[in-house]
Amino acid sequence: MEIVKVVGIGFLTLIISIVLKEYKKEYAIYASIIGGIILLTMSFETINEIVGFLSRISEKTSYNNSSFISLLLKITGIAVLVEYGTSICKDSGETAIASKIDFAGKIIIISMSIPVISLALDTLLKLLP
Repeated sequence: MEIVKVVGIGFLTLIISIVLKEYKKEYAIYASIIGGIILLTMSFETINEIVGFLSRISEKTSYNNSSFISLLLKITGIAVLVEYGTSICKDSGETAIASKIDFAGKIIIISMSIPVISLALDTLLKLLP
């Protein structure tokens, strides 16, 4: 039932933001940011469970791939932060800045995934005759 809390807080943040836009437009963005932070902190327990699960899987494999799991978590974190920043910019009406954040995030994610792509290609080349 965690999703009910998340959706409830999301709707409450939306209503507060709409009301504030009518009276003090500059405060509406603060309400949106605070609501987003509350929702993000609510998901920390689930994030910890996912990290624990991935760590257990990593320990069970014969190949030490903890660096790849760490990289996967960093890439996921970057994607979440980029999405959050993009959404805040779009809510503020700054779509140009939002698109720049989105583009920069994609470039960073691609650059971070080069070692994984390289290892996958090396493994594939070893399998081919």
